[in-house]
Amino acid sequence: MKTRVLGNGGLAVSALGYGCMGLNHGYGPGPGREAVDLGVSLFDTAEVYGPYTNEEIVGEALRPLRSRVVIATKFGMKIVDGAMVGTDSRPQQIRRVAEASLRRLGIDTIDLFYQHRVDPAVPIEEVAGTVRDLIAEGKVRHFGLSEAGVQTVRRAHAVQPVSALLNEYSLWTRDVETNGVFEVCAELGIGLVAFSPLGRGFLTGAMGADTAIADDDFRHQLPRFTPQAMAANQALVDLLRRLAGAKSATQAQVALAWVLARKPWIVPIPGTTKPQRLRENLAAAELELSADDLAGIDGAAAQITIQGARYPAPMQAATGR
Repeated sequence: MKTRVLGNGGLAVSALGYGCMGLNHGYGPGPGREAVDLGVSLFDTAEVYGPYTNEEIVGEALRPLRSRVVIATKFGMKIVDGAMVGTDSRPQQIRRVAEASLRRLGIDTIDLFYQHRVDPAVPIEEVAGTVRDLIAEGKVRHFGLSEAGVQTVRRAHAVQPVSALLNEYSLWTRDVETNGVFEVCAELGIGLVAFSPLGRGFLTGAMGADTAIADDDFRHQLPRFTPQAMAANQALVDLLRRLAGAKSATQAQVALAWVLARKPWIVPIPGTTKPQRLRENLAAAELELSADDLAGIDGAAAQITIQGARYPAPMQAATGR
């Protein structure tokens, strides 16, 4: 597996990481440890996945392989009776989460510690300063932000260098190209970790308007996964299918190769519940898209208007702050 570097602090990771949320939260059980043997080094979890149990699963799987992996987890969400009920990035809470995550993961240091969502009640300088102190104490190695606005990134980076921004990015979610995130990453030397690079499964072609989504599946809440939106967005899947046929690849591989080709500091972290899909996804790192391929994809995609919001309004309001 090829490697990429996140941030100016030299955090080297596999070109494709692994989003661990689906191991037990949101989608159902799936592969984990096998990914390491296939060359994956970046694993992304969070205290809210489960909540809490995802970190335990990831820790149990990866502790024997600790020297080969980079473990990212997150703080900043308020959890009451097993449910997320807002944000909480008070310094004392960040410290509590760090200690609890270290314990559940069974490790001495968190490699990459993200603020999961910006907390409007706590100045970002206090958040960054707390993580800076945790780094000085050896409990954290690198600082990250998830779905933060550009000015927040700049203010945080001035206190403690940000190694990575965690944002959704794929052929059907391209906000970071126009909202300043690409520019601030390039200017400040910050990596972009792209979650849901396969459009939460839709871009693989495995879903359609007639797909039944279970009530406990996270996608059930998302406007893009209504039957009407999926039918309207099928044109993007059809585009990927044509490209995959021309490249003797799968749609997922083309979608991931496209993300990888955008910038050398982008690391997609697809999640999957199937070992065969894991192997398929990782093969995308070897799929080369030419400049003509990329121009053709962009031209064709520009003719497709994506239907359905990425998140319901309350969830969207918690991003980009």
